[in-house]
Amino acid sequence: MTPTRLSTKEDYKTLLDKYDTWMFDCDGVLWNGDRLVDGAVKVLEILRTHKKSVLFVTNNATKARPSYKKKFDKLGVEAHVDEIFGSAYAAAVYISSVMKLPKDKKVYVVGMEGVEQELAAEGISYIGGTDPADQTLNSFSLSSFTRDPAVSVVLCGLDTAINYTKLAKAFQYLQDPSVTFLVTNDDSTYPSEGGLLPGAGAVSAPLKTASGREPLSIGKPASTMLDCIKAKHDFDPKRTIMVGDRLNTDILFGQNGGLSTLLVLTGESIQTRARITHVEDIEGPNASSIIPEYVTNSIGDLRVLA
Repeated sequence: MTPTRLSTKEDYKTLLDKYDTWMFDCDGVLWNGDRLVDGAVKVLEILRTHKKSVLFVTNNATKARPSYKKKFDKLGVEAHVDEIFGSAYAAAVYISSVMKLPKDKKVYVVGMEGVEQELAAEGISYIGGTDPADQTLNSFSLSSFTRDPAVSVVLCGLDTAINYTKLAKAFQYLQDPSVTFLVTNDDSTYPSEGGLLPGAGAVSAPLKTASGREPLSIGKPASTMLDCIKAKHDFDPKRTIMVGDRLNTDILFGQNGGLSTLLVLTGESIQTRARITHVEDIEGPNASSIIPEYVTNSIGDLRVLA
């Protein structure tokens, strides 16, 4: 399959008419670090003017949606909290709306405040996370640990304060096969201003190894994320397009969910500003097996529709 290259105003007009719901990855599509992609704000305005639904889908699980929205506000990007789907929020929605976790059950959290805030907003009880009792570098001993029988889910996300106590407690719960094992996403790394750092997938890896269990991943590219969006928004997959800069997360996510896909080539490494995805990755002898339906240089290209 060869992607359709968009270049003319007519190309973009056809795209606009064909899709009612537009899902966007954020970093690499709307901005790179703290730099807006040229024209991104204008394109979002055009979509809203044409009564299109706009949703933002990110694997960021460190912040709750109100906190993540502050980045949109800082960069001047219009976004409403109910349009933002981070993997922390999606995990909370999955537990409350898909699993329908009983009110007397709890989640053991390996993760940060963003996960806790989203769980609380969905009315889900949790333990672990940022609890001072778990934020320790002291040695862990089973003699001082009592399992909470109400825990029926272990949820693991990016945790920059990960320690042996958190892993040991999570492992104790995971030895019970009736306890569900969830991860916010499987990203092996995540970009920081100084370079790459271990991601949520690296945090959950010891638990996979110790328990011998494979968790259900909520974030992109898993279709679970789309199930969570469906629980909150009504949309027709055949009239929905996913816009992203990464083949193995954004584009694969769209394909897994039966959505159309648009690849943009604006994603950059924060450290080197080198492009994430190149034309050679989707065309020619060394092309990836993951091919988008459409490709354009930048989301800003749609400004011609103004």
